[in-house]
Amino acid sequence: MTTASSTSATTSSAATATQTGGDTGGVLGAPYRALTLGIVSVVLLLAFEATAVNTAMPVAARQLDGLGLYAFAFSGYFTSTLFALVVSGQWCDRKGPMGPLLSGIVVFGAGLVVAGTAADMWLFVAGRAIQGLGGGLVIVALYVVVGRAFPERLRPSVFAAFSAAWVLPSILGPAVSGAVTQHLGWRWVFLAVPVLILLPLAVMGPALHRSEREQRRSAAAPRPEFDRRRSGFAAMAALGAGLLQYAGQRLDLLAILPGLAGAGLLLPAVLRLLPAGTLRAARGLPAVILLRGVAAGAFFASEAFIPLMMVTRRGLSPTLAGLTLTSGGLSWALGSWLQGRPGLQRHRETMIRLGFVLTAVAIAGTTLVLVPAVPTWAASVAWAVGGMGMGLAVASISVLMMKLSAPEDAGANSAALQMSDALGNVLLIGLSGVLFAGLGGGSLAAARDSPVPAAAFAVIFLVMTGVALFGALVSGRVRPRS
Repeated sequence: MTTASSTSATTSSAATATQTGGDTGGVLGAPYRALTLGIVSVVLLLAFEATAVNTAMPVAARQLDGLGLYAFAFSGYFTSTLFALVVSGQWCDRKGPMGPLLSGIVVFGAGLVVAGTAADMWLFVAGRAIQGLGGGLVIVALYVVVGRAFPERLRPSVFAAFSAAWVLPSILGPAVSGAVTQHLGWRWVFLAVPVLILLPLAVMGPALHRSEREQRRSAAAPRPEFDRRRSGFAAMAALGAGLLQYAGQRLDLLAILPGLAGAGLLLPAVLRLLPAGTLRAARGLPAVILLRGVAAGAFFASEAFIPLMMVTRRGLSPTLAGLTLTSGGLSWALGSWLQGRPGLQRHRETMIRLGFVLTAVAIAGTTLVLVPAVPTWAASVAWAVGGMGMGLAVASISVLMMKLSAPEDAGANSAALQMSDALGNVLLIGLSGVLFAGLGGGSLAAARDSPVPAAAFAVIFLVMTGVALFGALVSGRVRPRS
């Protein structure tokens, strides 16, 4: 199959385990401890940024007079990620994951600085796009590290560790970000996060360097050439997604041209970059890849608008609005831990379907908070249910992707999985932005002088509930034909 990374990105895990001291112990055993801690520290950085941004975004959008571009500030991140994912996959193949990982962290920090110093909303969106470039470089490199360095039996635990890294940011991130936003200003939420870059650089660097050195000694296959055509398709996908989002923000006749151009660029690029049959949910790996995008898009498109709803409709402070999402981060970690239990390993399909159902219930339940008689803490309860569902589904999808991938395709399919994730976020957050603006949510008058119309939030949540239920239906196709 044609993929974002080629065969050399994922030499057999068994061979790597032999090089690192044998397939014994857990993820914190001597052969894997340093890499596990390094990976967790990188995810910790991304998690702190995500929780902080969710809390500060409503205030930032208002002060920059850019509420109409609120969704763009989220989807712009994932748009640039589309391009970075392919570049990172090929970079990992040529030179190993250390280069894209460390470079991605630095670029990510630069994007935070641009966003934190932005004078208007468009510059703020540009900063978020730079962050997306860094995040795209990082996430594929992390998956390549997991595919190379950890045997199959430990991968569920590694993905559970990914989720566990969100626990502390989920607890402290909204409170800290909200306090900083209220007392120092939203800009410091972005300008302070780059300090955390020092942690993953210090922890990950030496361990990864040793792993790459051993990998080069054991590698037998020649390193592939850089595929410029794939990079071109990735650029087409990013540009097409950007044009579609721009067209959605205009909502006038002039939007037709950029909308058609965006679709004309995005569709053929996606068909070349994802495994054959992904868009029609073909059985096995294509359905698995598709479901990752469906899950991420439905959940994060809803999550992006929850703090804004709590601030504009229920009058909560940025701190309390951000804390609404804390329960989701905690339960996500719990769900991911549960899917890694030995007794549940043979129930991947069931856990994926259950995860989508719980996510749909959570998104629909959040809609009830628009009713004044419903207490605001109901949103936290609903999001705890959704986090549990995502922990079960997303981690199971990642494990199943690895299981259905031949050793020479595992890294490439990891890149496709992340690309599906980014596409799901771009398209569904973009759709949410169109719905939000079309129903009056983006008007400056509504933002400042009166509450944002309840319908602007309700329609988004109900549409995303339907998307999650679609994922539950498709989950039966993750099992390949006999």
